[in-house]
Amino acid sequence: MRIISESQLAAVLARLPGSPRVVAGGNFATPRRALEILDEAVAEYRLFMLNAQGDLPDRAGVVLETPFVGAGMRGRRGLRYLPSRLSLVPLLLKGELPPDVVIVQTSPPAGGTVSLGIEVNILPAAIEAVRARGGLVIAQCNRRMPYTHGDAVLAEQEVDYAIEVDEPLPSPTPRPPGEVSRAIAERVAALVPQNATLQLGIGAVPDAVLESLRDRRGLAVWSEMFSDGVLALEKAGALDTKAPITASFAFGGQELYDWVDRNDRVRMLRTEKTNDPGLIARQPRLVSVNSALEVDLFAQANASRVNGAIYSGFGGQSDFVVGALHSPGGRAIIALPSWHPKADVSTVVPRLTGPATSFQHSFVVSEQGTATIWGRDAAEQARQLIDHVAHPDARDGLREAGRALGFPSL
Repeated sequence: MRIISESQLAAVLARLPGSPRVVAGGNFATPRRALEILDEAVAEYRLFMLNAQGDLPDRAGVVLETPFVGAGMRGRRGLRYLPSRLSLVPLLLKGELPPDVVIVQTSPPAGGTVSLGIEVNILPAAIEAVRARGGLVIAQCNRRMPYTHGDAVLAEQEVDYAIEVDEPLPSPTPRPPGEVSRAIAERVAALVPQNATLQLGIGAVPDAVLESLRDRRGLAVWSEMFSDGVLALEKAGALDTKAPITASFAFGGQELYDWVDRNDRVRMLRTEKTNDPGLIARQPRLVSVNSALEVDLFAQANASRVNGAIYSGFGGQSDFVVGALHSPGGRAIIALPSWHPKADVSTVVPRLTGPATSFQHSFVVSEQGTATIWGRDAAEQARQLIDHVAHPDARDGLREAGRALGFPSL
């Protein structure tokens, strides 16, 4: 790894031929200064990121690509959305979408290594793919980036060039859970046994679920991500101190970043491991909790599209639903409010308005109640969703629509 100046990095990037594909760290570990230098030095390029946050280039010559849309790409004209389960994205990078440059944010060098810190995810696969074809690996070494273990650790020789920065890592805006989220969380928590292994997605409901689990004991974490709620479980004594906290990326407040720094209990693994349904299934009592935009009477969940437009993507939801169902004592839970306050519509619909993100869940939960899905016939699944999950104002219309869909007993 050669540490260079920003002007030297600009000169290196300016020599890139054609319209290179650049894979960069996403979530809250975006190498923002390095991307600014890229945008100034290269007229045309493709930028591939997962769950991109904040301001991104929005000009002619820049094509944004992603399998999971974050706030920084949502609604962008010309966005290339590439449908893929998160566990399969590394295969895209090694096959159909090979990178020419990979830009990551790392810790400062230590003992001949750097760490990817809070964002491992697909980056090891991207680095392997770009090195196999003679491309560049560039690091933005940030003294504020925690040093985490596992697949986060890179030998310095895996990086071609690096610039040095000293910038605070961003944190998500705190969103205190409302009354509906707390009611959902209490119902979900009732489905989580002692000594469970947890996977929770992103959003107000999963965060509220973690708050409701502080009285549990012996909990483990195997998840694609975690945030401040896991640290709260640690403080409450809810986590099994002998079990590693396994994830692929993390984001939260500064206290969380300080806690994960050189913490031997935190094991950051690449996506191919955390999201492998086979490895997920080996975790005992794996309880997967994810959100959705809507569910239909066929017990399918849409967490990807709103009115036909891409909102996020498959992410790891389908990976963990499958893995949880195969886990001994595992459960796959979809949690959502019964009514969408902004759109003023029911979130339980006769048929999905977008493609299914996942299906064959164990339970679907709203503030109204809990529908038991797994092991019930199709008509009973529909009945459970109407009677226990749907908002009362939507139930009569759903029964009528359900009869038209082939459920005459509703």
